[in-house]
Amino acid sequence: MAKCEICEKSLSHGNKISIARSHVSRRSTRTWKPNLRTIKAIINGETKRISVCAKCLRSGKVKRA
Repeated sequence: MAKCEICEKSLSHGNKISIARSHVSRRSTRTWKPNLRTIKAIINGETKRISVCAKCLRSGKVKRA
């Protein structure tokens, strides 16, 4: 399953809306996936391979090995 191991971000669901003329005519479901990267990170003094979202990488929540 696509999930960030730091912030627990995972799939989100919603509606894809097709707009025709001046009103919403059709709706279909869709999913948004998190932007995950598989990296080697230092966790509790050990090097582990984890999947982390790009937001956690940018904000410095993870120390890369």
